[in-house]
Amino acid sequence: MSLATDSPVNSSSSDDLAAFLDAELDSNSLGSSPEKEAEDKDEDEESIDEEAENEEARDDKDLERIKRRKTQIVETIQERPGPTLLGNLEEKTDMLYCAEVSLEMDNCPHPGSLGGMCYRCGKRLEEESGVTFSYICKGLRLGNDEIDRLRNTDMKHLLRHRKLYLILDLDHTLLNSTLLLHLTPEEDYLKSQADSLQDVSKGSLFMLAFMNMMTKLRPFVHTFLKEASEMFEMYIYTMGDRPYALEMAKLLDPSREYFNARVISRDDGTQRHQKGLDVVLGQESAVLILDDTENAWTKHRDNLILMERYHFFASSCRQFGYHCQSLSQLRSDESELEGALASVLKVLKRIHNIFFDELANDLAGRDVRQVLKMVRGEVLKGCKLVFSHVFPTKFPADTHYLWKMAEQLGATCSIELDPSVTHVVSTDARTEKSRWAAKEAKFLVDPRWIETANFLWQRQPEENFPVQQTKPEENFHAKQMKDQ
Repeated sequence: MSLATDSPVNSSSSDDLAAFLDAELDSNSLGSSPEKEAEDKDEDEESIDEEAENEEARDDKDLERIKRRKTQIVETIQERPGPTLLGNLEEKTDMLYCAEVSLEMDNCPHPGSLGGMCYRCGKRLEEESGVTFSYICKGLRLGNDEIDRLRNTDMKHLLRHRKLYLILDLDHTLLNSTLLLHLTPEEDYLKSQADSLQDVSKGSLFMLAFMNMMTKLRPFVHTFLKEASEMFEMYIYTMGDRPYALEMAKLLDPSREYFNARVISRDDGTQRHQKGLDVVLGQESAVLILDDTENAWTKHRDNLILMERYHFFASSCRQFGYHCQSLSQLRSDESELEGALASVLKVLKRIHNIFFDELANDLAGRDVRQVLKMVRGEVLKGCKLVFSHVFPTKFPADTHYLWKMAEQLGATCSIELDPSVTHVVSTDARTEKSRWAAKEAKFLVDPRWIETANFLWQRQPEENFPVQQTKPEENFHAKQMKDQ
């Protein structure tokens, strides 16, 4: 987006005003820099239809007129002293009114506010309303009608350029961070292997001494972001605080070519401990989400692609109760070409291709959530599963997360054995159902077979997930489970 800077208070008033007017008045340029817009326009001139060309011509003409007026306003403001946009906001909004950029005050619908004042007519508003978009511009609030207008405008623009929206979590999805004091003795070697902060594009392990923190970028992340940016307008959305989010964005996107101002932190959300698309200027029907925590998106699970957590540091394993050595302690890492990000990039390309090239209905009426559901349902299509010694005693089988996961992946689940069963999913090879699978030459797999297929979006070789003959006292759930 060409939306305003991260901290308007620390920059000149004229710069902030220009940035804000870029966002509000150049709304058909949401999501791209002026240079990128020019390139995109050149690339699409031969492909868009005649009606779209005429519409863009009218928009360009109006845009040039508005830009000339904006330039005159900014030049006038530069001649007058003022500490900041927020510090002298009333004077600036009066100038906007006098320059006839806004509507007449009596007729203004007050689509949004900046610092408590309508950014269109300059009137001070008695009550704050709408949704806060402080990550775009400090003090910015937008009304529902204005949000809808911006989303509709941006949606048309992105679809013309064959793009959708992609929301990216940070921790355990794109990277893993730890406090320096949480490093174990086995991890001390990392301090001498940290990459330079002078050119972060060439590194993956960074020691941020000013934050007492070390961050490891997930393998393949640079390639992932580059290729995903060609298909999506991307946002960062983290439950970390804003200073942390901005520092991580610098590591991932030092040139600000992928996210620009689209960095959302927990400070910018409207609900505690929850993430929501209400603060994203994108239509839900065109949004995909990558996150390692499903419960963070209770209202948008249909948009979510659940990521396998990236546990590079030992503190990360401890945080989630894993009693094992971390990748850093093992002096190992995920595979670049076969890891989680490489796998999900293939899925994103598949979804993007289906959305734009394989659906028959009108482009504006398509819903990426339906495409996501269809692609997910192809993973275990044709498999019929029966579970043994997996669920606790008297637990409703069809409500267990593994049962639901398998069904989402296209499998059929049952509690009864019959010749149509293809897999028995078990934690103990000695159960009756496990022995039946061996006798009938059916696949006998550990539950991790389902979870791995879910994360990698591909049916896995069954022989890689054998079921052990565990003794009752060695089975963590032995006293709570029974053969089902």
